[in-house]
Amino acid sequence: MLMLLLGVVAALIGGAGVLSRHEPQDRPQGQFEMPQTLLGGGAYVQSVRMEPYSELKYKHIVRQAFDYSCGSAALVTILNYHLGVMVNEQQAMEGMLDKGEKDKIIERRGFSLLDMKRYVGSIGLSGAGFKAAIKDLQTLTEPAIVPIDYGGAKHFVVLRGIRDGVVYIADPSAGNIVFSVEEFARWWDKNTLFIISPAKGRQPRGDLALTDQELGVVDMDRVTGKGRQEALSNSALLLMRAVNSGAAGTWMHRN
Repeated sequence: MLMLLLGVVAALIGGAGVLSRHEPQDRPQGQFEMPQTLLGGGAYVQSVRMEPYSELKYKHIVRQAFDYSCGSAALVTILNYHLGVMVNEQQAMEGMLDKGEKDKIIERRGFSLLDMKRYVGSIGLSGAGFKAAIKDLQTLTEPAIVPIDYGGAKHFVVLRGIRDGVVYIADPSAGNIVFSVEEFARWWDKNTLFIISPAKGRQPRGDLALTDQELGVVDMDRVTGKGRQEALSNSALLLMRAVNSGAAGTWMHRN
C-alpha cells in the first residue's frame, strides 16, 4: 500500500513539472512574443511590435505649441527630422523674431517664409522659396514647407512627398495626414514652397522620407477596396493561430 501511495505521489510530482506555470518575463516596451510550442507549431517564436496610433500619428513631427506657430513648428520639424539640426520651437520663434521683421510678425501673429529664410541663414543653413507646379512636387526628393489655405485659414505644413496620387503631409496641428493630389492642388496657396538645404558636407538625417510602411497613417477610406491580400505564409498562419487561441497573454510586462 505504501509503495502504491509513493508511486501516485511520484506521478503527481512528475506531472507538476510538465504543467508548471512559467514566470512572466520582461520584454521591450511594445514588443510581444508568442511561442508556438504551446500550440504544437514547433520551435518557433513570432515577435510582434506594437506602436500606439497616437504616437504613430505624430511620428517625426513637432506639434505646434500655439495657434499661430504652425510656421515655426513646420520649420523645426524639417530641422530636427530631416536635417538633424536639433533646435526646439521656442528657439526657432526667438530666432525668427530676432532675424525677421519683428513688427510684421507681431501684427500678423505668425511667421513668413522670409522670416524662416533669414533664421536658417543665421544658423549656417540655406533656405530658398520657389514657385512650382504639381508635376514639380512629384519629382521632389526632399521635404518642403508649403502654405495651404484650408477653410479660409492660412496654415504651414510639411510636404513629405507624393506617391500613387496621394500627397503625404506632416501637419504640426493634425499629425501625419494625406490628401489626394486634386485636394492638395485646391488648397495649396500660391504654388509656393520653401526648401532648406543641409550645411556643406553634411548628410541629411532623412526621417521624413516616405517609406514602404506608410499605410499606418493613410485614411482607411482611401485604401478600402484597393488593398490586396496575399496568400498567408506559414509564419502568418502560426501567428494567427496563436492570437485566436489566446496565447498572446503568455508574455507580459511587470509594472
